[in-house]
Amino acid sequence: MGRQLTSVRDDGGSRAGFLAGTRVVVAGLGVTGRAVVAAVTGRAASVVTVDAHADAADVSGPDAVDPDVLRKVLAAADLVVASPGWPPSAPLLVAAADAGVPVWSEVELAWRLRAGAPWLAVTGTNGKTTTVRMLASILEAAGLRTAAVGNVGTPVLEAAQDPTLDVLAVELSSFQLHFTHTMAVQAGAVLNVAPDHLDWHGGLDAYAAAKGRLYTGAEVACVYNVADPRTEDLVRAADVAEGALAVGFTLGAPGPGQVGVVEDVLVDRAFHAPQGSRERLRTAAELGTLADLAHLGPHGAPPHVVANALAAAALARAHGVDARAVRDGLRAFRPDAHRVATVRTLDDVTWIDDSKATNAHAAAASLASCAPGTVVWVAGGLAKGARFDDLVASRADRLRAAVVIGTDPAPFTDALDRHAPEVPVVVVDPGDTGTVMRRAVAAARDLARPGDTVLLAPAGASMDQFTSYADRGRAFARAVQDLP
Repeated sequence: MGRQLTSVRDDGGSRAGFLAGTRVVVAGLGVTGRAVVAAVTGRAASVVTVDAHADAADVSGPDAVDPDVLRKVLAAADLVVASPGWPPSAPLLVAAADAGVPVWSEVELAWRLRAGAPWLAVTGTNGKTTTVRMLASILEAAGLRTAAVGNVGTPVLEAAQDPTLDVLAVELSSFQLHFTHTMAVQAGAVLNVAPDHLDWHGGLDAYAAAKGRLYTGAEVACVYNVADPRTEDLVRAADVAEGALAVGFTLGAPGPGQVGVVEDVLVDRAFHAPQGSRERLRTAAELGTLADLAHLGPHGAPPHVVANALAAAALARAHGVDARAVRDGLRAFRPDAHRVATVRTLDDVTWIDDSKATNAHAAAASLASCAPGTVVWVAGGLAKGARFDDLVASRADRLRAAVVIGTDPAPFTDALDRHAPEVPVVVVDPGDTGTVMRRAVAAARDLARPGDTVLLAPAGASMDQFTSYADRGRAFARAVQDLP
């Protein structure tokens, strides 16, 4: 069993002292793993990297899963830092648990090495990246030095050690949170919890529990989704700092302690007045209007994007940002590619790329933003063990037709057969992966009518036919732009 690790400041003002004499094993040598190696090299007594698929790793190939090799590696280890792609069932992590060697995420390491800037953190099944980027835009509008980091791209480990930043906007996945133990954010938001990554976590309850770790130790506010009771349950179960607020966001009129929408105005009834004051019950602060978000969708911001904006606003307000900066930041925000992005309007048909909708929950939100009976839905991909009956049953009224891609269309076509039997379905032959999206777009064009929307919201992961959701979205956009 490795020695006990504590985090103490060294003479340079960082919290790196605990690494002195520590023997670290780094699980994974991708972007995250390389950042971990850079952070601990020169601070730890030794660093050993393990990755079956990276020749540059110290332990690679078959050795990376060989029980005898792993036991020897762990016999000389005090700490394992795991990359997000490594599930608890990975041989190295199972062996670490058996040997009593602690396993941390890079987020846990970042927290212990942080330079001092408070963290405003976001997790959830869907909407994380949009919300974090909105939050960063608001913080920048307030004149703060900030960065959107974490699962959004830049490893949190790099940004956390930057002494020039005032505050961090941190996107965290359930993978990262699973092995995070002592993080205590200034404010955190769980946007939603829906079935996803169940193969990694072993079930929905374990997945939700990982998300709920975001709230542990929260200092100022735990932001939850009023429309998703599971997120409020996670707040109730969390051990937070004394005085931390539970703040709900809602698309309806907010009650005390909430942010929401009243007659197209974004309203704050959580941070506008001191706790316990009469003013708090009688007044509210205006944070902006729906018109400030109109650029975020072909017909204005879809409801789920408005919800993301409210969550971002609540986190910013927890940090003390004024209402004007919230409005200015939302106005300035521009979404990333492949997130409800209008590609083209041709012959009065709007083509929308929401390739980032990689699960049923995200696809349902995307479909809900369209008018009934007007959607030619391009769906399919890796189901990751998910079922799509609830998705199709709840959104069948939106569909004119469906075009199904992917190497295994059955989970999607079966749900359509059961819950939308009247909707025409075209299954694209998966044989030629290189042309699959062009054939899907051609089929969608034949099915669409003037006034319709062709929506790529796949509800599945992309890796069966594409390298990433972005690659899938680019293929869709190219095929649409090439239509005569």
